[in-house]
Amino acid sequence: MKIRTVEYAGTIAAAGGKAPGTLPQIAFSGRSNVGKSSLINMLLRRTRKKIAYVSSTPGKTQALNFYCVNDKFFLVDLPGYGYARVPEAKRETWTPLIEWYLSLSGKVRGVVHLVDSRHPPTGHDLSMVSYLGEIGLPALIVLTKVDKLKKAELERSRARALEALGIEESQLLPFSAKTGEGRDALLSALEELLHPRAPAA
Repeated sequence: MKIRTVEYAGTIAAAGGKAPGTLPQIAFSGRSNVGKSSLINMLLRRTRKKIAYVSSTPGKTQALNFYCVNDKFFLVDLPGYGYARVPEAKRETWTPLIEWYLSLSGKVRGVVHLVDSRHPPTGHDLSMVSYLGEIGLPALIVLTKVDKLKKAELERSRARALEALGIEESQLLPFSAKTGEGRDALLSALEELLHPRAPAA
């Protein structure tokens, strides 16, 4: 997949909101400081004029933000969790919003869930992957910030994530928003989510 056009398309701030169109959607989720905005900007080649807001204060994404890519699909940036410095009452609105969106909106083809490669998957990570399995949504796990690890450390991080999350090796990708490592593999995975191959007869 080549990224030709990217446009901010709209936001849903509450469960039951209307999407900005009928294109298929791929959601991106993860802890507030996992590097989600940086990954999205690198993935979409928007490193000069950033499209996803990057902040030193985690938790800036507080709604579902839709980006139209190549006029073919929506990349949907979900609210982060964990370190978000926002009122508890505000954070509590995110869970029903995200669960409604993933389970009931009917347009989501899959979820790319980000995990910081430097640390073990959190309880939030385990809960999200388990929830995606329960509702039958394909999940791809991306290990972020891999440029900060040596080769042996990355291998240990991969093994740790595979065991903790109970996923197949094909579901796990390393990524660096700094170097671009993993970008092509992630784009290919998104293409597969959007256009899954029919099973062999």
